[in-house]
Amino acid sequence: MRKVISGIQQMGIGVTDVHEAWAWYRKHFGMDIEVFEEIATAELMLPHTDNKPIPRHAVLALNMQGGGGFEIWQQTKYTPQPPVFDLQVGDLGLYICKVKCRDVASYYQQCVSAQLEIVGEIGKSPEGISSFFIRDPYGNLFQAVQTAKFYREDGNPTGGVHGTIIGVSDIDKVLPLYRDVLEHDIVVYDETGHFADLQELPGGSHEIRRVLLRNGKPRKGPFGKLLGDSEIELVQVLDRNPEKIFRDRIWGDLGFIHLCFDTRGMDLLKTECREYGYEFTVDSADSFDMGVAAGRFAYIEDPDGTLIEFVEAHKLPILKKLGWYMKLEKRDPEKHLPDWMVNTMSWKRKK
Repeated sequence: MRKVISGIQQMGIGVTDVHEAWAWYRKHFGMDIEVFEEIATAELMLPHTDNKPIPRHAVLALNMQGGGGFEIWQQTKYTPQPPVFDLQVGDLGLYICKVKCRDVASYYQQCVSAQLEIVGEIGKSPEGISSFFIRDPYGNLFQAVQTAKFYREDGNPTGGVHGTIIGVSDIDKVLPLYRDVLEHDIVVYDETGHFADLQELPGGSHEIRRVLLRNGKPRKGPFGKLLGDSEIELVQVLDRNPEKIFRDRIWGDLGFIHLCFDTRGMDLLKTECREYGYEFTVDSADSFDMGVAAGRFAYIEDPDGTLIEFVEAHKLPILKKLGWYMKLEKRDPEKHLPDWMVNTMSWKRKK
């Protein structure tokens, strides 16, 4: 077995109503493929839940045009808590979820017509890429980013997760994790100043250092083609003291709760993380069973407490009623699944 990072599998999003949120994400982001839906108790996440098992209702949804999915996650026993302060650019943690967009100008007009909450106008990154920001009904910020890299054409203006903007306290300290371990090894830009494309965001007028990272090698692994290329933008605010986004809260509260990578070779990844100073805080150790899906998962924290999840899928449902599953554990860890098999996931599209 070799270590493989196949891409961003999903962004975890804590919400107050999983079905209400999923309907909104289906309508506006095309996240209409159900990978699994499960009601259970998160018993292994105790290091991040104040040592309390957390009953939850979760849906993993994908967009078949490519990119990572959304793990839409609702606490069912406790009332999920919002941030204890108003978030700003540079606050520590997962601040913005990037989504793939074919035509930013056209999608912007579509969002205007749908009366979505748009923050600012279309702007250009230091690289010259067009994008704009949308806030969902729960206060989460998404960035629609222009890209031509899609898995297939489904008629939606957006694909799935393209990456994220993460607030960090020290870019130089955290860079080896995101660049080397998580294999976003191309530094697209590293710039410091005041940026026009961030001005309309809360705190966007501060002095900021921005480092954009992308993967330099084609994605491998079963779902490498579907998940595709991704980017991680590290943001460090230089003229104020940032707050931790999840200060006084637990994993599963409202907002972006983790960034998950699809992986193979978990034992090798565990060793590499340890060598870089990041111990697994959670490790399912063997194959966890979510009823219709199975695999192994683990978590680490970056220096600011941002949760990074790794998932090694062993079994995923195609047609549960017929007992038809994708069995992945014994496959070549670097080889893509054939397109026909990946495309069977579209059979689980939810209107």
